[in-house]
Amino acid sequence: MSFPQTNQIRLDFDSARGLLRLTLNRPDARNALNPEMVAELIAVFRHLHERADVRVVLMRGAGGHFCAGADLKGVFSDVAKPLAPGVADPIVAVNRSFGEMLRSAAAIPQVLVTICEGGVLGGGFGLACVSDIAFAHVDSKFGMPETSRGLPPAQIAPFVVERIGLTQARRLCLTSAQFNGREALRLGLVHETFADEAELAERLGLTLTQILRCAPAANARTKQILLSVGHIDPDAVLDQAAAHFAACARSTEAPEGIGAFLQKREANWASTITAADAAALNPNLSQEPSA
Repeated sequence: MSFPQTNQIRLDFDSARGLLRLTLNRPDARNALNPEMVAELIAVFRHLHERADVRVVLMRGAGGHFCAGADLKGVFSDVAKPLAPGVADPIVAVNRSFGEMLRSAAAIPQVLVTICEGGVLGGGFGLACVSDIAFAHVDSKFGMPETSRGLPPAQIAPFVVERIGLTQARRLCLTSAQFNGREALRLGLVHETFADEAELAERLGLTLTQILRCAPAANARTKQILLSVGHIDPDAVLDQAAAHFAACARSTEAPEGIGAFLQKREANWASTITAADAAALNPNLSQEPSA
């Protein structure tokens, strides 16, 4: 099964390990999100529900920036045109697509790992918030500049609240404050920081090894349980969790995982990623932007 065709993002798949590298590939625009890129991301994220062979999605931006947010020229190209009576405002649909992109990213069954560097603004900030694991360069620049431009962070705000809590979300949304990777770590927005590519490769290799020691179907069901908390009745969450547990227990993964534990060996899905492996999987795109 092939991945969707894309122009604004690049996909590189290591089928041996189940690692998909997804590169936001508009380096000249600091990987700003235009409608085409948003549509491509939604298509890829939806496609991933059909790809049991993909275990980890590693997302990074080309050219040294993760994502500078929405491409305002592309998103609001029609804003000067008068709105005809009775016609739905096209800006509503465009803005709503950003929320659909973030929901789609959060819901993929694979583990989503983001590497945040350079500008991590607006929609890029949102993508960091919906990732399962986030790395940040110590000097990266995070922020939601929307309100300083006369706009609300409409589709991003709910995901920010889920990630770092209402108190900090209020402060950041209502001040357009910008901060670096160290502060992002303190806020709980990201999980690891790095100062250079060597440090990133070492930490990323360890994290990917940890992920690949987990059974893929068990991870996918665990994500469903975690993402349901707070959205449905607590009893329903536990009922669904019990059903997921039973499904895993009756699958081929649990006997293999338990057997490997008792026999003091690695499970058949486990794989080790060294720092050299991580560097090879994730070259320094800031120096090799794709055309």
